Amino acid sequence: MTDGKRYFVTGGAGFIGSHLVDRLLAEGNQVTVYDKLALGWSKWLDEVSQNERFSLVHANMLDLNSLTKAMAGHDVVWHLGANTDIPGGTADPQLDLQNCTIATSNVLEAMTANGIRKLLFASSAAVYGETSRYPTPEDVGPLLPISPYGAAKLACEGLISAYCHLHGIQAWMFRFANVVGTRMGHGVIFDFVRKLREDPHVLEILGDGEQQKNFFLVGDCVEGMLFAFHHANGKPCDVFNLGSDSSLKVTEVARIAVEEMGLRDVEFRYTGGQRGWPGDVPAYFHDVTKMRKLGWTAKDSAVEAVHTAVRRLMAQGELAAT
Repeated sequence: MTDGKRYFVTGGAGFIGSHLVDRLLAEGNQVTVYDKLALGWSKWLDEVSQNERFSLVHANMLDLNSLTKAMAGHDVVWHLGANTDIPGGTADPQLDLQNCTIATSNVLEAMTANGIRKLLFASSAAVYGETSRYPTPEDVGPLLPISPYGAAKLACEGLISAYCHLHGIQAWMFRFANVVGTRMGHGVIFDFVRKLREDPHVLEILGDGEQQKNFFLVGDCVEGMLFAFHHANGKPCDVFNLGSDSSLKVTEVARIAVEEMGLRDVEFRYTGGQRGWPGDVPAYFHDVTKMRKLGWTAKDSAVEAVHTAVRRLMAQGELAAT
C-alpha cells in the first residue's frame, strides 16, 4: 500500500527499525531515520542509503533541540528507539529511564512542537510483569512490571496516552512478544547461536530452561504494525498485543538451535533458577484476539519462527552484537 507519506523513524538502524525502513521505502514513502547508532548498525541501512527518499540523522533522542529540528515536516512518527539491553538495564536502571522514558517524552514534545499527530510506538509484553491471567489480553490490570525495562515502557505508554488526550495525537502502541530474525543483536536465539559457534559441545542455558516465551518473526512484526495503522482508526490511543498465538520453552529453543546448526551430542548446562536473569518473566502468553478480530495474524507459529530465525542468523554470518 503506497501512501506517499513522510515517515520519521527513531531507532531506524536497529533490528526491527531497519526492516521497517526497508518496507516503508519499498512502498514509495519518504523516510528519515533518527538514530545515535549505539545499538543499531548503520550497515543495515547501506542498501537504502542511496535512495533519494531516505535520509539518516545521526543524533541522540535526549537532544531535544536536534530531535525537534529533525522531525519537522514529517507526517507520522514511528518511535522504536530505546534501550534493548534488558539485563543491562537491570544493572543500571538509568539506561531505561533515559533511553526509553525520557527519550519518549522528548519525542512527544518534538511532535507537539511540529504539529505531528500520528505516532506508532514499540512497547513490550514486559509491561505485564507476572500476571496471573493467561493468555494475557491488552485490558488486564493492574500492570506491575518486574524489570526497569518493563517499567520504562509502561511509563512511556502513560505519557503517550496523556499527550494523545491533551494534544490531539493519535497513537498505536504495540506490546511485542519476542521478535526474531535477521539482524537481531540480542535475545535467547542470538545468544544460543553465538555460544554454539564458540563451543559446539556445551551450551549454557540461563535459568532452568522451563521459561515459556512467545516468538514471532520481524517480518510479521512489521506487517502487524502496518496492518493496525491502516485498519484500526477508531481510538485516539490504542494498544495491541503483537506476536504469534503460540509459545515454547527455552530448552526447546536450544534443541532447535542445535538441530538447525547441524550439531549432535550437545550438553545443556543450566545455571538454575526460575528466571534467566533478575527481571526475567518466567512465562507469558499473548492473547492476540484483538489483532485477529482486526483481520491480522502472524504467518508463522512460535516454533516455525525460531527455526527460521536460526537459519537466517546462520546465513547472515557475522552476528550483530549490541
